[in-house]
Amino acid sequence: MGKIHVVTRKEEIDGAKMKGKIAVVFDVLLATSTIATVLEHGARSVIPVLDGEQARSRAAEMNHDDCMLVGEYEGRTIDGFLDPNPSALKASAKGKKIILSTTNGTVAVHKSSPARRIFTCSLLNAKAVANALTKDHSEDTIILVCSGSSGHFSLEDFYGAGCLVQHLAEAGGYELSDAAQTAKLFYEGCKEEPAVVLAKSKVGKMLEKYGFQEEISFISARDCFSCVPVLYGDELIDYRHLKVNSS
Repeated sequence: MGKIHVVTRKEEIDGAKMKGKIAVVFDVLLATSTIATVLEHGARSVIPVLDGEQARSRAAEMNHDDCMLVGEYEGRTIDGFLDPNPSALKASAKGKKIILSTTNGTVAVHKSSPARRIFTCSLLNAKAVANALTKDHSEDTIILVCSGSSGHFSLEDFYGAGCLVQHLAEAGGYELSDAAQTAKLFYEGCKEEPAVVLAKSKVGKMLEKYGFQEEISFISARDCFSCVPVLYGDELIDYRHLKVNSS
């Protein structure tokens, strides 16, 4: 029987305990929602980096026409980069490699590197990720990593983790840790629409303040994407493509 645990901040990741496990990273506002969106709309891959400097270094190794620099730090778009708003990127993502730098989400992916396999997840593709996990990792320990917000707990990531735990629990066969059970109960207990819940978070309030209400609405659409981002080398690709290429 597989097991599910939730880590509420990336700073709580224990590299030794992560070894051999399956990690699923959440940064619902915005990184993992951005990753799901661009892959769903035809991006070749997403390259998660730690900061703007690493992003520029990675881009220097690539054909300029093949890649897009996307990123923010502490909520501000990095100079010379595109803003990581999913709905704004979907039209230009096709055929591109997206080099993505964010304050929390891409850092959480790197911190999860001791894991045997790393997925990313959002509300947009939670069901698709759950299906992949139950099919190929039903006997593994799965650690859901909430990126958090600059070292603090974030409501939106815990809500997203609860959504995935619910999907996995419905499939059966998993033992839930207390943290996973709490995330599930929190998600199930939220009777308001997801957009309302996300808007109540600290980051959600910031996005609303700067006029991104429509972005929150877009991100809050549950289970509408079929892509399953998985880290392959240093790039996130759609797990379905990885399965096809390895078969």
